[in-house]
Formats: sequence, C-alpha cells, structure tokens
Amino acid sequence: MLAGLAGGGVKNTADQYISLMQSVTVSDRIIDRFGLMAAYETKYHETTRKALANHVQFALGKKDNLIHVSVTSTDPLLAAKMANQYVEELSHMTSVLAVTEAQQRRVFFEKQMQDIKARLIAAQSALQQSGFTAGAIKAEPQAAAEQYARVRAEATTAEVRLQTLRESLADTAPEVRQQAAQLAALHAQLDKLAATTQPDAAGPDYVSKYREFKYQETLFDLMSKQYELARVDESREGALIQVVDPAQPAEFKSSPKRLFIGIETALAAAFVVAAWLIIRDRRRIAARA
Repeated sequence: MLAGLAGGGVKNTADQYISLMQSVTVSDRIIDRFGLMAAYETKYHETTRKALANHVQFALGKKDNLIHVSVTSTDPLLAAKMANQYVEELSHMTSVLAVTEAQQRRVFFEKQMQDIKARLIAAQSALQQSGFTAGAIKAEPQAAAEQYARVRAEATTAEVRLQTLRESLADTAPEVRQQAAQLAALHAQLDKLAATTQPDAAGPDYVSKYREFKYQETLFDLMSKQYELARVDESREGALIQVVDPAQPAEFKSSPKRLFIGIETALAAAFVVAAWLIIRDRRRIAARA
C-alpha cells in the first residue's frame, strides 16, 4: 500500500500514479525483470502485457486514500516481489518525469539556466574580444550599466514567473495580476535606464558588451535561486510516495477456493443426477402408455 497522497487533488494524483504503474514502460520492465514471457508462455510483449493485467490489480481506497497493489501468482514469493517492484518503478518514473507542479517548475528553470549559461559564456567572450579592461570600464558609467543589467534581469525573471503562473491560474487571479503589475513597473524602469545608459555609437563598444555580460550574469543568478526553490519544493513533494505495508508472500492460497469448488461440483453433480432421473421416469411413463 502506498500513502502520503495528502492535499488538494489527491484523487487526481493517485489516479495518475496508478496510470503510471499501468503504463507500457512499467509493464515491460516488470515483464523483462521477472521473465514473464516464459512464465505466461507468450511470444510477444503485447500478449504478455494482457496476461500480466489479468494478474495485477490496482485499487484506490475510498476512505484512506491509499493505493493498493495486489499480484496473483502460483509462486507467493514472486507475487510479493512483483508488487514491491511496482512501487520501485513508480518511484523511478516520478523521479524522471515532471509529474507534480514543483517538478515542472524545476525542469523549466533548469532549461532556462542551460540557455542563459550558454548566452553568458558568449557574452563573456564578446566582452573579452572588445578590448575590455578593468581600468577602461572605470572611466565609463559602470554603476549605471550594472543597474540596467540588474533591472533587465529582474524583468526577465518576473516575466518567467508570470508565465509559470499562467500555466496553472487564470489571468484574473490575484497572483497573476500582481505579477503582471510588477513586470510592467520593471519595464517602465528599464526604459528610463535604457535612455540614460545608451552608449555613444561613436564610442568604444566594450560598454554595451559589458552591460550585456552583467545582464546575463545577473539573470543566471536569479534563475539559479528560482531553480533551488523549485528543488526544495520538489524534495518536499518527493515524500508523497511512502510504503505503508510492503508486499509479503501469501500464507495460503487466495484462489481457487477449494470449498466453493467442492460445493459447485456437488451441486452440478446433483443437477445432472436429478435431470437423469427425470428423463428416465418420463421414458418409463411413455413406454407404459
């Protein structure tokens, strides 16, 4: 049994976990790990998946919100190992797939950081090729250039936050409207700074190169902080999947039920005998007539 699916949307998350365990990827990994094609005497993975589905059951408890995994097999130890392996496969799937909102944010910011890092390296190379020196930049408006880079990076980060909010909230939501207002204010501040820090077209090119480098550097730092926050949230969500009762080999057969089989066999035999007696009596009566 799996636990820890608390919070809003519990049923949706639990259903998603069950769907992952029923996926082709997980089924094939179970099939290959335990050699089920030989066990079920099948030739193809597709038919083996169908046979496996007849031996595995996933159920979500209505009262406890626990996912129950049960496997039937003639080998009780194999059934327990397969049930526990489904939990292992689920943990693996959730670690590589962006299932939760925090995981999606982590993947998003991770991609942003990779792109920004590439642009940062390119900006640094361009700055070095422009003839930049530490002494030369002191003669230029360094503080203004760095302030412009910082505000521009904050505006880009605010725009990214707004994009992530719009993926889960409507534009009329207070969080979205507040973020949009903050972005507009940063853009207005950025326009003012751009007018005062625009380098002279006839002057040295290293000022604009320096400003671009500081922008990419500041943006990378801001994205790194967002990425770390997403990782912290993801680590908290990672505790969602917990094993309450690990699968143990069954102590007795759950099927077929010998008592029921015996009763059904006796009833069937009694029905056949009664039918035979009725037919025999009717034939005797017909012969006398």
